[in-house]
This record gives sequence, C-alpha cells and structure tokens, in this order.
Amino acid sequence: MKKFTLILALIGMITLQSCYTEEVIVDDPIDNDTISEVFEYSNVDFTSSNGYSVILDFPYTIYGSDMVLVYRLSNYNSGTGDYWKLLPETYYFDDGTLDFGYRNDATRYNAEVSLYGFDLPALNPEFRLDQVLRVVVIPAALSNKSATPVDFNDYKAVISYYGINDKNVTKIKK
Repeated sequence: MKKFTLILALIGMITLQSCYTEEVIVDDPIDNDTISEVFEYSNVDFTSSNGYSVILDFPYTIYGSDMVLVYRLSNYNSGTGDYWKLLPETYYFDDGTLDFGYRNDATRYNAEVSLYGFDLPALNPEFRLDQVLRVVVIPAALSNKSATPVDFNDYKAVISYYGINDKNVTKIKK
C-alpha cells in the first residue's frame, strides 16, 4: 500500500508541475486607442445680436479631463498654408492699450468663444465676420503638459505631435 501511495503522490506531483503558466508583459509606449480630434467651425460671426460670443457645440460629449485648444484662422497663404492662432488672442493699439481680443472657455459639451474690447461695432469685419475656428481635443492620457514637448501655440506642431491627420478634420456648419 505504501508503494501505491508513493506512486500516486509521484504522479500527482508530475501533474501539478505541468500547470505552469508564463505571463508576458509587453511595454508598448504607443497608445493606439486614444484619439485626438479636430472640429472645424466656419462662418462664425461675432455681432452685437449674439453679444459678440458664440457657442461651438461638440458633435459628442468629451471626457471632462480632456484638454481643449481653440484656434482661429488668422491668415491663409496658398504657398505656406493656413496660419492658426491659439486663443486667447489679444490685439493692442500702437500706444499699448487694449484694442480687442478673443477668449474661450470649454466644457464637456461645447466651447464658448467671445470677442471683447474697445468699440467692437467699429471693428474691422475681417476680425468679426466669417471666422473659422478649430477645436483640438486632446485626451487626458496625452495632455500632461509637463511631459509634452510641444508648443501649443503652433497648430502644425500640435497636430503633428498628436498624430492628427489635418485632412480628416470634422467640419461643423455654424
């Protein structure tokens, strides 16, 4: 009986020995499921009837932790392309006093862009009417500024750094 118990114990040990699994951890520094996006709003007018302020509704709710950057098309050059300025943006008179500016605020649902300053009704229409605005949404996992070596003032650097295809911008009619 001792021999039978010894053989049974030996078979049991061999069987338990084969239940070994190896865990493989892959350290992938590229996050393939976090996507940055750009929404473009054209024909945006800042007038006295809307209080020189517009609401840019997002096509869907974003995460509260996402970073939202708003850019205004400042100049178009067919040779070098579009020139986008990050908001807030301020313009001054030659003597250094405030003339006008743009400011923005964002929620999970929209971004509000406002025009403020001195004598807005007399402001050149090129700064008030038919504006084109782009909202860049950067997921929280990517938006840690201390770890991000990109100049947010440079639109082209931002879309390049976050791998955004500038041809696939979501265009939203305002």
